[in-house]
Amino acid sequence: MPVTGFELRSREPYEDGRPFGDVGPYERIEGRLLFAVDPTHEANREIVDLDRAPRDPEGRVQFAADVTILTPADPARGNRRMLQDVVNRGGRTHVAYNLGVRDASRPAWVDPGDGFLQRRGWTMVSVGWQWDVPRGTGLVGLEAPEALEDGHPIEGWVMITHQLGNPTDTVLLADRAHEPLVAADIEQPNASMTVRDYPDAPRQEIARDRWRFARVEDRRTVADPTRVTLEGGFEPGRIYEIVYRTNRSPIVGAGLLAFRDAATFFRHESNADGNPLAGRIDHTFSIGISQSGRFLRTFLYHGMNRDEAGRQAFDGLHIHIAGARRGEFNHRYAQPSVQYTYGFGHLPPHSYEDATDPVTGASMPGLLSRQRAAGGVPRIVATNSAAEYWRADASMLHIDPTGTRDLADPPEARAYLFSATQHSAGAARLTDTPPTGGARGAHYLNVTHYGTALRAALVNLEAWVVDGVEPPSSRVPRLEDGSAVPRQAIIEAFSNLPGATVPVADRLLSLRRLDLGNQASEGVGEWPAEAGEAFPTFVSAVDADGNELAGIRLPDVEVPLATLAGWNPRNAASGGPGQILPMMGSTLPFPQSKADRERTNDPRASIEERYRDRDDFLAQVRAAATRLAEARLILEEDIVTCVDNAAARWDLLVATPVA
Repeated sequence: MPVTGFELRSREPYEDGRPFGDVGPYERIEGRLLFAVDPTHEANREIVDLDRAPRDPEGRVQFAADVTILTPADPARGNRRMLQDVVNRGGRTHVAYNLGVRDASRPAWVDPGDGFLQRRGWTMVSVGWQWDVPRGTGLVGLEAPEALEDGHPIEGWVMITHQLGNPTDTVLLADRAHEPLVAADIEQPNASMTVRDYPDAPRQEIARDRWRFARVEDRRTVADPTRVTLEGGFEPGRIYEIVYRTNRSPIVGAGLLAFRDAATFFRHESNADGNPLAGRIDHTFSIGISQSGRFLRTFLYHGMNRDEAGRQAFDGLHIHIAGARRGEFNHRYAQPSVQYTYGFGHLPPHSYEDATDPVTGASMPGLLSRQRAAGGVPRIVATNSAAEYWRADASMLHIDPTGTRDLADPPEARAYLFSATQHSAGAARLTDTPPTGGARGAHYLNVTHYGTALRAALVNLEAWVVDGVEPPSSRVPRLEDGSAVPRQAIIEAFSNLPGATVPVADRLLSLRRLDLGNQASEGVGEWPAEAGEAFPTFVSAVDADGNELAGIRLPDVEVPLATLAGWNPRNAASGGPGQILPMMGSTLPFPQSKADRERTNDPRASIEERYRDRDDFLAQVRAAATRLAEARLILEEDIVTCVDNAAARWDLLVATPVA
């Protein structure tokens, strides 16, 4: 058994014993799972460098993971279903279904939101899988083994990329304050730093004597193998790449094993084995959001859904805002927190099934090829915002790499675009700055909240797995009906819209054919990767208001107060002219009155021309929400949530009620 023990840290009432409907109170269990896996087993063969890890007397590789469990205090009231979320940078993601939030100032807090999951009796489990999560912070992480050579960590080349929103003189050798891969030698003369003005611009070498492995402290420069300083500072908007040698080599793919083996442990093992959920679970599901959605795609790519005993780990996967990418989750020197790079995360396969190589014409294996060979393919629901399409990859999930034909869904998968949305659910406030700070947008951020569609996707997945009820058909941009178009077509459509700033097409991120060198098949890349030609990129066509036509059009889009988009150009103050803010969208409010429209020469109808008053607007919203519920794209209980959301956006976007 790969899980050798569960160390209980705490067990206490969740939210002070607050009851959740008929299910009643929940309890929160904190612990640590201990693993010992066979590096020679067929089920583990995909894990890079597992054979280089230290072994225990039985020849197994040991590691450990943090665990948080929320489960009904009375097991008889649970629904016997486990939702194991793939934690995102150590944060618990299942709160999204509850319309909850993550609070960076309280990383251990699990927001109950409106209690949606609890009221339905779910058991929620969060398992650490990421080695570079800062420890002791309340986040959920992994204690990974190290790959060794002659008894020492393997030294080699690694790359880190930064594009900043504000000037600074020092950057960490990691993304978002995660644990860095330290420099093996702070003097290393062969380390390099380059800078580009936009993703596909040529790299310019920065002289080695202009930068150091150091930090600035009390106006002094102090040697530091975890940071880099640059003479004159780092400029906002420009893209910096640092390539250097590290002497850390954590086995990053151990996180895939921890994720898999935790699921089968909690589902199958007994009280005698230390399982706190023994006898409670019949079906297992997982949610992965953004980075953790890319983790689930990597999990499927490596065919990891069967454990050493041949047991299927997950029955259903909800992969949210991952597009068609993977990530740095299973190669040497991988940094799972990293997202902005031409590297392993951008490599094919992008679609589930075999596709055609646009250069050679050969068949390209699909994302599910290995899992099909191993057996145990789960049911899959993939949901994306418009932002994943605008960053160049999401259309590759369902359009052939030649850009000439739509791909059919495999029998186990559905895909949905949440039309005219950004990467993270929008809030009823007007701001041009992302919640994490940094770079600003040229427009207000997208205010559409897609949470109602998100949890309908889970309910449909649950019914598919448990009762065999197939979910609604996929709703994505299609070539065959003209709803999938190149980004340039949308840029041109927005060019004459008053108040709109448009990006420059050739300064947008492209999904490109990559050459990681002759060691890539062994999980070791050569940095920076050589980028070849771009794959075709498609986004949704738009209506006369500039709102997307394809996908699930929530009431914010179907009964609009603004043009909403999945892209937002960078504000001039944040540098990077012509580029867009990664993952952010736009809100471009409609003119308030006919006079406003005529004065600004706005082609869009005004608020007063569309709706008699607030009540008329909300009545149309209710009708649109009812149609979505009838199509099973939102839940009937969430019609009122859609109306409440729309009311908040009316109050936000309509300066004066229309007479």
